[in-house]
Amino acid sequence: MIIDIHCHYTTEPKALHVFRDKQLAGLADPARKPASLDLGISDEELVNSVAPQLKLQKERGSDLTIFSPRAAGMAHHIGTEEVSRHWTTISNDLIHRLCTLLPNNFVGVGQLPQSPGVSPKNCVPELERVVNELGFVGVNLNPDPSGGYWTGPPLTDRHWYPIYEKLCELNVPAMIHVTSCCNPNFHHTGAHYINADTAAFMQLIQGNLFKDFPALKFVIPHGGGAVPFHWGRYRGLCLSIKKIPLAEHVMQNVYFDTCVYHLPGIELLTKVIPIGNILFASEMLGAVPGIDPENGFPFDDTKRYIDQVIALTDAERYKIFEGNARKVYPRLDALLTKRGHAAKNFS
Repeated sequence: MIIDIHCHYTTEPKALHVFRDKQLAGLADPARKPASLDLGISDEELVNSVAPQLKLQKERGSDLTIFSPRAAGMAHHIGTEEVSRHWTTISNDLIHRLCTLLPNNFVGVGQLPQSPGVSPKNCVPELERVVNELGFVGVNLNPDPSGGYWTGPPLTDRHWYPIYEKLCELNVPAMIHVTSCCNPNFHHTGAHYINADTAAFMQLIQGNLFKDFPALKFVIPHGGGAVPFHWGRYRGLCLSIKKIPLAEHVMQNVYFDTCVYHLPGIELLTKVIPIGNILFASEMLGAVPGIDPENGFPFDDTKRYIDQVIALTDAERYKIFEGNARKVYPRLDALLTKRGHAAKNFS
């Protein structure tokens, strides 16, 4: 089975965007706020909206997509905590409806109603709801709700502990994923995302978070940002600040995905990062659309790159494509097992 652990709902029906426009207009003029949280989107419209994803699943050979709301659309830095809460509820409910309509294609991951300066503890009710009521297998956690200005504490600060406690209690991982950026210095997908991935990893090196939360699991997307290319730097920094070796200090709890859009990058990732810490993902219909003129194939067809890494064994490919996802997302593993898809054992 090929499990794509990182895709966002980027083909939403127009009605969702109309609602969001009204919601944001209501910040300036309450009379322009949407009158209802009911978007009026039919099941048929929802299914039709993901026709591009279904087509590419079939063409590229993936079986199941872990699906979450559009990352750039989370926009935690815009509006009030109440606005974020309503927007998050609506976004997560749409993902749930899609996963209910197309259970063999999609499994849900939710966004959280984060807001600058607001305690992450306020996100716990939505985290409980999406896992316990909607059946989601994880959430996206924004390390920078300020939208590119990094005004909050690092991920290792006790500020975040209420979320971590609940993640461990529910046995679900968090993908560390920022949203759109309001700082004009940083393009959101080309700079802000990669900066955040790298910054988050260094924060984890500097702290001792996993001593307090040994069961906590994070996925750092986009191939881990700059980390694999500078692996020696981070191993050295880890030792220079008197931590235990990086493999023990962080890598028992942190995983990277394969949203890297060229073969040399995937080859580096699989050579440098332990295979047990790599999960297949494509960010399909996300950050890098279009055809690569050097080979004639879509940039985001990441399975094609992994298939070309000749150094990988069958057991290693299985881990990347399925086994590691089932390990990091225990609720996904339980769901697949219940459906009759038993995990393979290569030991």
